[in-house]
Amino acid sequence: MTDKLAGKVAIVTGASSGIGEATAIALAAEGATVAIVARRSDRLNNLAKRITESDGQVFAITADVSDEAQVNDAVHQTQAKFGKVDILINNAGVMLLGMIEGANTEDWRRMINLNVLGLMYATHAALPLMKAQGGGHIVNISSVAGRFANAGSGVYNASKWAVGAFSEALRKEVYQNNIRVTIIEPGLVATELPQHVTDPSAKEITAKFYGSVKTLESEDIAAAIAYAVTQPSHVNVNEILIRPTEQER
Repeated sequence: MTDKLAGKVAIVTGASSGIGEATAIALAAEGATVAIVARRSDRLNNLAKRITESDGQVFAITADVSDEAQVNDAVHQTQAKFGKVDILINNAGVMLLGMIEGANTEDWRRMINLNVLGLMYATHAALPLMKAQGGGHIVNISSVAGRFANAGSGVYNASKWAVGAFSEALRKEVYQNNIRVTIIEPGLVATELPQHVTDPSAKEITAKFYGSVKTLESEDIAAAIAYAVTQPSHVNVNEILIRPTEQER
């Protein structure tokens, strides 16, 4: 890769695996200093070691993104250490599928707290810093599920629809402050998300669905994110919807 992000400071949430991990590696390879944020400190430390061994600059922060105080602290730790926050990748999320009737409503709370509120908390913390420094870029990771609803994924759909609405409203609020907003909407990606499904029936259906196509890899989504954040400052890539070739919906 090139050094298109040399001198930039990026925060990546949910960086301990999957898309977040791949994105941290991709941004570091482009020259960015990357603050990696997640709950699993052992995985963060392993990722930090990999980035450092590749001559990248990295800062690991153990935090629960669904906790507003912890998110605020992570963002301000990054700003205090490096003097700015240029890019925020709101990637942390969970997919807990299942029918609405008879659902474990704790799954609903987990999804809303992480997929929606966690993303909002991080954005809320970063915005004043970006405005003060004269610009920035916020990338929100949604899903194809934020465009197309299906039985058995109603609350997950709702959380990702919220990400889309929030992102567009945010863009309209901050475009005059030289702050860009991008929403990334992946289809099926080979990550840990399906493993988190707690409903047995939904877990079985999900496994069959993922097994029916050649899924995307986390690196495919990381490449899309890197494309968006390395565009010239006058270019705002608002949305990228990216599916496996074999995925119909």
